[in-house]
Amino acid sequence: MFRFILSFFGGIFTTLTMSIGMVALTIGAIFWMYGRDLPSHESLAQYTPPTISRIYSGQGRLIDEFAKERRLFAPADTIPDLVKQAFISAEDKNFYTHEGYDLRGIAAAAIDAVRSRGREVRGASTITQQVMKNFLLSGDRRAERKIKEIILAARLEETLPKEKILELYLNEIFLGQNSYGVAAASQTYFNKTLAELAPHEAAFLASLPKAPSDYHPVRRKDRLLARRNYVLKEMEDNGYISEAVYESEKAQPLRSVQNGDFESFKAELPPRDYFTDEIRRQLSNDFGEGEFFTGGLTVRATIDNEMQPIAANALREQLEQYDRGRGVWHGTGKKIAAEQLNSEESWRAALADIRVPRDIDLENQWYPAVVLEVGASDARIGIEGVEEDADGHWIPAKDVQWARKRLENGKLVGKARVAGDLVEVGDVVLVRRMTADADGAFIRWTLRQVPEVQGAFVAMDVNTGRVIAMQGGFSYQDSVFNRATQAQRQPGSSFKPFVYASALDSGYSPATIVVDAPIEINTPQGVWRPKNASHRYYGPTPLRTGIEQSRNLMTIRLAQEVGMDVVGSYAERFGVYDDLAPVLANALGSQETTLYQMVSAYAMFANGGERVQPTLVDRVQDRYGRTVYKHDQRICNDCQIASLPAGSAPRIISNRERVMDPVTAYQLTSMMRGVVERGTARSAVNLPVPTAGKTGTTNDEKDAWFVGFTSNIVAGCYIGYDQPRPMGRGAGGGRLCAPVFQRFMTEAVKKYGGGDFKVPEQCVFINIDRFSGARLSDSASGPNVVSECFRDGEEPIFGITFDGGFAMGADLPLVEEVGQSGRQVTTSTGRKATVGPKASFGTLSSGGLY
Repeated sequence: MFRFILSFFGGIFTTLTMSIGMVALTIGAIFWMYGRDLPSHESLAQYTPPTISRIYSGQGRLIDEFAKERRLFAPADTIPDLVKQAFISAEDKNFYTHEGYDLRGIAAAAIDAVRSRGREVRGASTITQQVMKNFLLSGDRRAERKIKEIILAARLEETLPKEKILELYLNEIFLGQNSYGVAAASQTYFNKTLAELAPHEAAFLASLPKAPSDYHPVRRKDRLLARRNYVLKEMEDNGYISEAVYESEKAQPLRSVQNGDFESFKAELPPRDYFTDEIRRQLSNDFGEGEFFTGGLTVRATIDNEMQPIAANALREQLEQYDRGRGVWHGTGKKIAAEQLNSEESWRAALADIRVPRDIDLENQWYPAVVLEVGASDARIGIEGVEEDADGHWIPAKDVQWARKRLENGKLVGKARVAGDLVEVGDVVLVRRMTADADGAFIRWTLRQVPEVQGAFVAMDVNTGRVIAMQGGFSYQDSVFNRATQAQRQPGSSFKPFVYASALDSGYSPATIVVDAPIEINTPQGVWRPKNASHRYYGPTPLRTGIEQSRNLMTIRLAQEVGMDVVGSYAERFGVYDDLAPVLANALGSQETTLYQMVSAYAMFANGGERVQPTLVDRVQDRYGRTVYKHDQRICNDCQIASLPAGSAPRIISNRERVMDPVTAYQLTSMMRGVVERGTARSAVNLPVPTAGKTGTTNDEKDAWFVGFTSNIVAGCYIGYDQPRPMGRGAGGGRLCAPVFQRFMTEAVKKYGGGDFKVPEQCVFINIDRFSGARLSDSASGPNVVSECFRDGEEPIFGITFDGGFAMGADLPLVEEVGQSGRQVTTSTGRKATVGPKASFGTLSSGGLY
């Protein structure tokens, strides 16, 4: 009997032992099989998650950020214990004790699944397993993935310390609202740093990994509140907070940016503009788009926060002034359906979805609005972000009487008399407050529109090439095309200084005489007869007067004397063109370039002829703070000294390439001062410091330019339609662009100052007559006297006249107007005026006028 019992239990023991062995072998085989060819977990030790690249102004202010996944990387030692404890309590309370997987958690999850017959399937993944799933595996719920997850988690625990694993988890997880990682989520939901979070806010964040969309702080507020309180209770049970703290924090309301309880961090960021978008474009090209959007770069931009809005408004004011002078209304072209205007809630929601620019602040902020009612003379509007008055907001009849409406067929109707002549119910428009200049008191709401004509403005430091302001159009949100760097336009007469520079370096002087007389050139399109803007010819004239008065014929003769190949080499050396075609029309700026290139080229005139590399970026650092790019390559040995003697400044050694003789640079600068003081820009530019510059206008006034500089700052403007077309008689560089330069530089001079241009030691000054080029005595004085710089050691020769080798037809008079005479017309004011003849085919493509 005893034997039988012993045999029976022995059989059971053997069976159990063999069963356990078989199960162990089976489990081992499964883990061995799935453990092969798994992704390497060791790479996580060097893992750097995609993080935000941020752009800061020269004053250290955050101005933009770019990212595919909005993540701010926070090293483990910078994440507060409170935040770690909240996530551990919510996701894996045994994190610090298990070996990568939690058998008790897995068993509990299995029991719950059996009891609910599969209806309640909850995860039993540890934080380590979630790291494996997020980084190396897919997110499916198959048993195969779970096995691989456990294997990799166990391996990772042997490779990395717990804090590093937690760091990976807290920086990788998606927490909703396009926020990845706890640092970005803290900013998104509370506009706070991690160190500023209270326990209930840390519990709020720890509630989200489960399913961020199911715990939305507005749409699923009650559900999120319950989950937050559950996490707080777990924190108390785990000993991370006391019972008193738990009760206090549980009583706190659920507050968030999304619910309107905190101001969004985005409110501190200015709207994206042309400057930061151009940085994005350039750095994506230099570093690669992937690295720029995920590399966590810190970019120190050259932009001046104070001068950028001044530049934007200087350009906008001129564009709007021109647009309203045309008197044509085109509006936004957007409408809201009548059925959406029945309630304030409805039209506000519809208006919020309409894409119109919201980044314009000219005189006052511009707002999108919708026309709700058109009365006998006025129109009632609803304005985005502005509460309704008891009587509503109205556009009065007198506000529209400047404009005519263009019909769908392109025809213009007569001047508007009442608001209904311009707008209809449902029209989306832009409006701003009209206020009194004296005290800013509100007068009325006034209609505005984005001009059809566009333009650009750039300003930079003449010595470093640092761009301090850039505006690529009227509104970035209306058009992201950056006309400062991307628009290829004819520079017109603003190119002439490069022709004169090549001549001055070839032995000519500001007193050299060039004939201003008619020219005939045979072209495949027929005979080209270029003209001066005045349609007159002035005979033998000094170079100085030629550039001051922007004489086209002198410039062509000079280019012919010097050679277009030489002119082209100068234009290419200064970076205006990569390859200038050697045709005479290009001496008048008929080949296209960008404003950015022109302004940087003029900077080399201003600084005495040293090369300038324009830049929007001072420095780029990687996520670890290492400098990976620095613009300023000048040598500063004194900068390494801990302290300098009182009154001493660091000595900076310039290593820039010289691209022009300093005497040539000064001569040209002096001649361009004459453009501002006596020439084509005299009526528009008047600064309290010495200023030089050059206007530019292409034929038919399709492009207007002005580029000018002081001893510190160079700035340029161009205005024209995106699809070039005439802007109207008189719409030249001196009238359109020079005022933009004046508005900006008036403020720039207050900040950056200015002084006399540096005179090279090789300069010898001789008085000349600026009209005849004749030498005058040292004591001569009067409006015709100019003290001209000549090269030391070179004996100036006076009296020689150059004509470029052009033979003139016997029928071409020397100083009279060529071609048909002007005609008399009646202007809009009822007065009589004489206008010149229309341009011929040859002049339409010949570049600059004045």
